[in-house]
Formats: sequence, C-alpha cells, structure tokens
Amino acid sequence: MKPPRFLYSAPQTLDEALALLEVYGSDTKILAGGQSLLPLLNMRLAGPSYLLDINAVRSLEYIEARDEYLALGAMTRQRQIERSLLVQQRYPLLVEAVQHIGHMQIRNRGTIGGSIAHADPAAELPALLLCLNGEVVVRSKAGERIIKAEAFFTGYLSTVLEPHELLTEVRLPWLAPQSGWAFLEFARRSGDYALAGAAAVLTPSGDDRCASAQISYLGIAGAPVRASAVEDILIDTRLNTLDAAATTSAQLVSDDLADVHATPAYRRALTAELTKRVLHMAWQRRNQKEQVGV
Repeated sequence: MKPPRFLYSAPQTLDEALALLEVYGSDTKILAGGQSLLPLLNMRLAGPSYLLDINAVRSLEYIEARDEYLALGAMTRQRQIERSLLVQQRYPLLVEAVQHIGHMQIRNRGTIGGSIAHADPAAELPALLLCLNGEVVVRSKAGERIIKAEAFFTGYLSTVLEPHELLTEVRLPWLAPQSGWAFLEFARRSGDYALAGAAAVLTPSGDDRCASAQISYLGIAGAPVRASAVEDILIDTRLNTLDAAATTSAQLVSDDLADVHATPAYRRALTAELTKRVLHMAWQRRNQKEQVGV
C-alpha cells in the first residue's frame, strides 16, 4: 500500500505552520501523531495535495494546570498524558480514558489534538471532551477562537474547523472535589476500537442526591453523543433510576451502525449495560476528594 503523491512541509514554529496553512489550507492534511492519517493515506482513502507535519512545533506540547481548567497542547502525546503526575493526581478520569486508546505504541505517537480534530466517533478523547464540557482553542493567521465541545463535532470525521485553522489547545474544566467519575468501553480485543463506550461524571448534593450529571458515548452514532436525556433522568435522585437511564441510552444508538462487528440491537443492549455500570462506578467514587483535584 502506498499513499498518493503530495507536497510536504515540516514547519518549526506555530507561526510558520499557520502561514503555510493560509497558502495551502483548502487541500491540506495535518500530520500530528499520524496514527489515523497514515493508514488512510496508505489505503488511498485520503488524498491531500499537501501534508503539513507539525511534529517539530514543540510549543504545542505541554500540560498545564490553570485556574479553571487543565490545558493540554495539541501535540501532547497520549502516553505523556497517561504518565503525567499532574494528570494522575488531578484528572484521573483523563488517565482512565487514555489507557483505553489502542496499545502503548499507539499512545506513544498519538496526540490529544490529533484525536479530537480527527473526530472519530469511536475514539475516546472526543467523547470525553464532550462529557467534560471541554473546549478547544483553534488558530489561524486571522486570529484565535475558542470552541465549546458541543459546537465542535458536526458529524462523521467532521468538525467546524476551517481549512486554514489549526487546533492548538484542549481545555478540560476541573471537576468538583465531591464528583464521582468513570470511563468504560467494550471491545472484542484489547486495543481494538470499542463497539461502545461511555464517560460519566456525577456530582452529589448535600443530601446525597445527584445534583448534576454528565454522560457521553462513543461508538454508538456518527459522532460522539452527549446524553442529555439520560442526565435529566438522574437529577435529584439517589441513582435509583439506572434501569430508566439504561433504557433511554439504548435509544441513542444509530440504526446505521450495522456492520461485521455488531448489529444495532447488540449495540443497544451493550450501551444499556455500559450505562448502568459506568454510572454505578461514578456514584461509588463520589466524595473521594483525593481522586479529583480542583
């Protein structure tokens, strides 16, 4: 398998990368980790005229604790996130999600920005961004804009990124100290894409009812799914509504997902079970202040 012909550049700075995007943006692919792009090129499912390799732009590789959120540079490797002491101590949910991504060799190269910009509906990081009410920073020669997760994903492998824009930073708001969290997915083999997965954050009230709920899914539709209908069922309960939440979650599975791996009916049953498990796990972890930083 060989990719089609393309022009190639490897800028050293962000300004240089943005300048090249301004010139070639309409038919350019960005090479970050390349774990998704290179197979697409080799199978000729993608055929850009121009390949912009941003691996040398070191200013996009960082993990920083800021007042209201955890900031991650777009070129931060998934393995760096997994091994970061800061993330382990203050955002263990992110570590739990990253550990489900492929194998260690994939995480050594894959980047957080590349995964989110690629917007694979079966990928872990887009769904987690949606669950956490995260946002991304995108840059172009014209300036910068900040995009909320709910407005970023538009469909299968599609986002609101313009041809001349580059995703430069991912921001994840800190969880409340009393919140419980969990991430679960099911794949036929370790490292395979998940048939379905879920991320959940539950925050209890003073009388130990569910004050707020955040739950999103991967692998069940053409884009990551934020399940507001499931969240509404949980509010002001002591999580005695898991059966109703599971039934509602199954209805979110797209009928278009029939493939060699699973039927829609199987994915619905799987999603319902994952919903009960991920919510139960998140609720059990509530009030464990040593697990989630502020």
